[in-house]
Amino acid sequence: MNVLVTRPDLRGEKLTELLVEQGLFAIHQPLFMVESGRELPLLPSALGRLNSADYVFAVSKNAVDFATQTLNETGFAWRSDLMYFAVGQSSANYFSAKSEQAVRYPLQSENSEGLLALPEMQLLQDKNILILRANTGREFFTEQAIHRGAKVQTLECYQRIESAENLSEKISLAKRVGVDTIIATSAEILSLLVEKTLETEQEWLFSCRILVVGERLANIAKRLGWQLERIIVSKKADNMTLLETLLTHHQS
Repeated sequence: MNVLVTRPDLRGEKLTELLVEQGLFAIHQPLFMVESGRELPLLPSALGRLNSADYVFAVSKNAVDFATQTLNETGFAWRSDLMYFAVGQSSANYFSAKSEQAVRYPLQSENSEGLLALPEMQLLQDKNILILRANTGREFFTEQAIHRGAKVQTLECYQRIESAENLSEKISLAKRVGVDTIIATSAEILSLLVEKTLETEQEWLFSCRILVVGERLANIAKRLGWQLERIIVSKKADNMTLLETLLTHHQS
């Protein structure tokens, strides 16, 4: 098994190292870079306007990192009278460690649907929700929260910037070194993979096993062109779960 890791930043590098430690060939080629968001200067005032017991939802560890850095640099702290949420256990633990606050998360489905199923999300009339997110991403939670009566503000904490490198050439290199398995942790990565792979190499791309997080991404991969038997689904997005899922599939 030869693996292409597309997860950006240090988490992608760490995942690649974990794979190599297990004796697998793995290369790290992020398709976009993560940079600070344009709305971060608005974060202190946005937090300050929330009422006691209002909600703050961080969509990822990147959102937590950039938000925490901004608060530290401006002399603010995470308020103790708000309720904090994340989409999964790993992100929740990370958010809790950074904010020193309790963070709630869904136990069953680590996605927007799971978050919306929490008891705290059922009665949202006039509840203020601040969502810390990227410049792009899924709108499902926002739409559903508004439908339930919440007043939602989204704040761009980080940007996904397409890599300045020649991605078509980088993906072609992955083919030439024998990559047969690709790890894609977001819909944006899946779309970029298809968009940036040369037409002459699309057959190779869809012959690769694709490891994704959750059934939603599995369905997107299928719509883009992967056959169901080529799609591997991880229940969680943290590196250890991705690693264990891939190793289990490799050994089966």
